[in-house]
Amino acid sequence: MRSLLGRGLASLPGDQPAIVTPEQTTTYAQLLDSARRVASWFVSIGVTAGSPVAIMVPNSIEYIVTDIAVNLLGAVKVPLNDLLSDDDIAFIVDDAQPAACVADDRRAAFLVGRTDGHQILHIVCTHEMHRGTTPWSAVTATPPMTLAELDARVIDEDCPGLILYTGGTTGRSKGVVHSQRSLTTNLLVHRIETGLDQTDRLLLTSPLPHSAGFLLQTMLLAGGVVHLRKRFEPGEVLELIERDSISYLFLVPTMLYRLLDTLRATESDVSSIRTILYGAAPMSPSRLSEGIDRFGEVFVQLYGQSEVPNFLTRLSKGDHRTAAGRSGSCGRACSTVEIRIVDPPTGETQPPGAVGEVVVRSGFTMSGYLGLPDITATTLREGWLHTGDVGYLDADHYLYIVDRLKDMVITGGMNVYTSEVEQVLVDAPGVAEVAVIGLPDSDWGEKVCAVVVASSASPFSENEVDDFCRLHLSKYKRPKKYVRVARLPLTNYGKVDKKKLLADISASSGS
Repeated sequence: MRSLLGRGLASLPGDQPAIVTPEQTTTYAQLLDSARRVASWFVSIGVTAGSPVAIMVPNSIEYIVTDIAVNLLGAVKVPLNDLLSDDDIAFIVDDAQPAACVADDRRAAFLVGRTDGHQILHIVCTHEMHRGTTPWSAVTATPPMTLAELDARVIDEDCPGLILYTGGTTGRSKGVVHSQRSLTTNLLVHRIETGLDQTDRLLLTSPLPHSAGFLLQTMLLAGGVVHLRKRFEPGEVLELIERDSISYLFLVPTMLYRLLDTLRATESDVSSIRTILYGAAPMSPSRLSEGIDRFGEVFVQLYGQSEVPNFLTRLSKGDHRTAAGRSGSCGRACSTVEIRIVDPPTGETQPPGAVGEVVVRSGFTMSGYLGLPDITATTLREGWLHTGDVGYLDADHYLYIVDRLKDMVITGGMNVYTSEVEQVLVDAPGVAEVAVIGLPDSDWGEKVCAVVVASSASPFSENEVDDFCRLHLSKYKRPKKYVRVARLPLTNYGKVDKKKLLADISASSGS
């Protein structure tokens, strides 16, 4: 990672813009200089290869500089989403035990005020000065280390380089540990699969501690320009596309739907877009068709997990052209990736078309979960990662994700894959967005419940949706209950938070 990022950044034209934020434009020379200064300061306080360093700032130049500095030293990056609660932050700090941290004002004040748990000895505050912290300005004033001095520091490629905390949709977050070697392989795979190059302008609006952070590093390695915003606002995204000729977007389907809804009321010029990369879930066929009509054949889908970041499979632009034949697929295996479908009870490999658990092997699979050897042993078996996803491969090796094992609803002894029901309901009259969950039921064990955001274009009627479902779903798969909400809750990583939905609906109904 050090050689890829350090030498890669140094080889690019120094006066070329690298990062554009609302506050400033940073060139490649300025970016590398700042990162070498921050790395020098880390060394002065005793950070070495293998030392955990937490990053607790929103999308910003400070995040990016710290990210690069940690990689230059071979330290262990512990990125924390800005949207995490104080309880989540405290848990992760106690779990990862970082030696140092770069934090914004709010997080710095919280960390300084903690009287129990792990105490971070060195806290850098990016703006205001807090007692017991070091200001960012002082850190970036440190004389920079040269690349030769950095290269002289020994890094074990099998040692940790990243602890990435899961979104926690099925319980307390787990620290996913990746080695320096797997991170290097992963960055090279991103470089191959994204198609990013020096002419691209990439807009990132989702949190850098998750998937967007890998794309950031990929764009810097490619030598293009990253336009960075702290959050997603569809109107602002369209304005930036038109004003700055953005060529590459990374979004989750919920963001894309809101972007398309905003486009219905505007004449924005989006002709500069060459690629829209999306993940976390497939797009509904109707919204995908709308997207292609509006943006052109620019869509690429990825599938991955924190344990194997981002590019397990890729559904290319060409595959989207023949979407009728690949509807619901997330593509074929990416570079260094092998995929099998196994029967969960027996572990036997399933033939094409048969549904089972998706298991994968790659050059960038996690080393394990921090401090959780039993869960690691269950998830990683003989080099194969058991993803917890249910799916199948077709005869051409395209992967189709049917559901999460833990999201599957068992009603009357029958398995219902919630994603299948969602794919039908999202095209039903009066439905804008939908999430399907299982609610406890004294008769059926569980009953299928559809949580619906009504469309502004047409009224929502349970009877009409029931009639629609009769045409497309077997009887046992149809919702037995509908709940209307103004908006679906999302996790900090942009996925629908089904755990929260289940808790809220159960509490309100007394289930």
